[in-house]
Amino acid sequence: MLAVDAESGDCLGLVSGQVWNRDGRVPARADDRPLSEKESNRWGMTAQAAKAVLSDARRVTVVGDRESDIYADWSRLPEPGFDLLLRSCQNRRLAGGGWLHTVSAEWPAAGSATIQVPAAIGTPGAVKGERPVALTLRHGPVELRRPDARYVAMQDPALPPTVAVHLVEVVETEPPPGVEPVHWRLLTTHTPTTTAEAWQIVGWYKARWTIEQMFRLMKSQGLGIEDTQVESAERLLKLTAIAAAAATRILQLVQARDGRCSQSAKIAFNETEIKVLDTLDRGIYRPRTPKQTNPHQPRTLAWAAWLVARLGGWDGYAASRKPGPITLIRGYETLQNLVQGWSLRDV
Repeated sequence: MLAVDAESGDCLGLVSGQVWNRDGRVPARADDRPLSEKESNRWGMTAQAAKAVLSDARRVTVVGDRESDIYADWSRLPEPGFDLLLRSCQNRRLAGGGWLHTVSAEWPAAGSATIQVPAAIGTPGAVKGERPVALTLRHGPVELRRPDARYVAMQDPALPPTVAVHLVEVVETEPPPGVEPVHWRLLTTHTPTTTAEAWQIVGWYKARWTIEQMFRLMKSQGLGIEDTQVESAERLLKLTAIAAAAATRILQLVQARDGRCSQSAKIAFNETEIKVLDTLDRGIYRPRTPKQTNPHQPRTLAWAAWLVARLGGWDGYAASRKPGPITLIRGYETLQNLVQGWSLRDV
């Protein structure tokens, strides 16, 4: 689980996590096992851990994809200042009759807007990995009915008979040929009363893409965790934890490279690392020309990202292509070698 600032979208860091290791095949069907014995239990566990880690936050909203739509979590996790925003997975029955996936057809359209969403490679109209999507919005309160008695018996007999949430549904009106249209049914414990507040829910859900970027940095387009030759499960678990932390830092640097965030470098680097970056800034990367000057405020995350990119081989010119994740990973690895040497300077 990552923490992302709701207003700026800045990645604040890792909140919690769980490494799941399957021990062979599980003979019992998923419906015949309690939630505590399922892999999907990680959604509730990481959210519960966030309550302590993010206790100083003004408000916390857990954003999850369709796999996280679990009735037991809807009833257990929300509390004042701690909300859920999850994409609907199941066509749940509603209190008073009807079904979740059809109830919105009776609602009038509340508005329309065009947003940018990530696009698959080769999608018509996509620019820099995104494409414009024209959406129609509907929203309103719904009351979910508890699943059948068998589910209750397996999970918790104390589960409430209903859970009140808000449905925000957006549907793409004119998708490009051959592209599956965007259709999000978002369930939330927030209670938007205006169209603007409902669009805010859609904007918050878009932040879920941040964790997909982190996983991509851990795997194919970054650290290559899946290519490791480690055979011991214990060592692989440790490597995964280290890779998650490193990928999060690289993601923060990618976000900061344009200088649009005002975060301190301390959010991603310790004091020794910052001292090494300081030395580099005053030394080998001291500007030889005005165009090669680090343009960012010293000791900010953007300032650190500029220096790490230089260590990774970027030329430092504003007119050049922005440093990508691979360049920043190379620079980060070089920085760690310099930090190790720095720590030995008085030995």
